[in-house]
Amino acid sequence: MALDRTEIKILRQLQADARITNQALAEKVGVSPSPCWRKVHSLEEEKVILGYRAVLDRKKIGLGVMVFVRVVIDSHSETEARKFEEEVAALENVVSCYSIGGDADFLLQVVAQDLDSYADFAMSVIRRLPGIKEMQSMFVLKEIKPLAALPITSQKP
Repeated sequence: MALDRTEIKILRQLQADARITNQALAEKVGVSPSPCWRKVHSLEEEKVILGYRAVLDRKKIGLGVMVFVRVVIDSHSETEARKFEEEVAALENVVSCYSIGGDADFLLQVVAQDLDSYADFAMSVIRRLPGIKEMQSMFVLKEIKPLAALPITSQKP
């Protein structure tokens, strides 16, 4: 979807502060409140804006360990892959999951209270997922640049 300059400004502002009022947003992007609200509503309807949420400090809520788990499944049938995806999607400690190319099939991002909690989760939950052939845990030592905002550059002429 091509975005116009105003939409790009709106999206950048909302990524920085989703709690901004429509009045303040309109002022920051240089339009009046009514057209601003209509643009935001349109971006929501078009599913460009998927939702609004608070960004939490995982360590302050007791999630001191972050792990990326590389997973290889033994069957590449659509049914088996879909079953794996459905089960992973239901796991609260798996905060993101990606189907990837290369020498693995999936990459999971997992959070846990501590190493013992992660070890329990890995052995009793992840290893028990359907079709797992191999898994490798990569522990995050330091977050250099966590996801904060997506770059928005697409513009209409």
